[in-house]
Amino acid sequence: MRTPLPSLLLSGLALLVVLPGLAQPAPSKVAEYRAGKGFVATRVFTAEDDQKILAAYQGLRVADVADGMDFVGLKNSGLMDTEIHPLWKDAREYKHRFIGIAVTARFVPTQRPPLPAGLSYDEFRAQEGKWYNELSFEPFMDLIRPGTAVILDEAPTADVGSIGSNNIMAWKLKGCVGVVTDATARDTDEVITEEMPLYLRKVGRGIRPGRNEIESVNRPVVVGGVLVNPGDVIVADGDGVQVVPRDVALQVAEFAHKIIEADKAGRRNLYKQLGRPEDASVK
Repeated sequence: MRTPLPSLLLSGLALLVVLPGLAQPAPSKVAEYRAGKGFVATRVFTAEDDQKILAAYQGLRVADVADGMDFVGLKNSGLMDTEIHPLWKDAREYKHRFIGIAVTARFVPTQRPPLPAGLSYDEFRAQEGKWYNELSFEPFMDLIRPGTAVILDEAPTADVGSIGSNNIMAWKLKGCVGVVTDATARDTDEVITEEMPLYLRKVGRGIRPGRNEIESVNRPVVVGGVLVNPGDVIVADGDGVQVVPRDVALQVAEFAHKIIEADKAGRRNLYKQLGRPEDASVK
């Protein structure tokens, strides 16, 4: 027996009413959404809370922390694309490694016209300065404190070095322990000399004016294919970059310490059998 057409229509209408997400927002919400709205809240943590987390992670490696993520049910979670790699490595003292608390920023490619040609040196530099000050500044500078990891979601296809040998030292002066970008950095020879931990996708050459703009600060970003929330724990070494959600950070660290201590004990025994003196990796 066929259902009468009016009944089918009524059933369809009822379905439309109850399906989630199909209800029309109020006019006030439409205006709010059209103006732009973020739906993931930025959580704020104290400097004291950050230091407790950082103390819990002292001496841990990406491998140990990845094991800890398995332990809390987050297998293969938070591991950035291996294309995000350390600019330099120190195989003796491991100065390229860092553990920090994420402060984030997002830069986007600009749609504005490039800086005009034909200007005098002073005029051109003034235009550059205006772009830096108004369109592509560094609002995250005010958020850096001891133990901060600066995480930049950058304009990936723009040949722009938002990170350079000068500003990365200014971030270090404020307490930044390491930087991760989904894109580029420039002045890389000098950054290596300065021994500032930097993890990047590739080398850039240009500068920000005419290339990118700041879009947001301390909001969720995606870097290396991984969500990074402000306040998350960032662990970086020669194996890459691991992001640990703040809510599971202490559980992950507790497990990871057991892993690394067992690993060191096993390798110390092998070193002894081989007659190899102990190095920083087993102490």
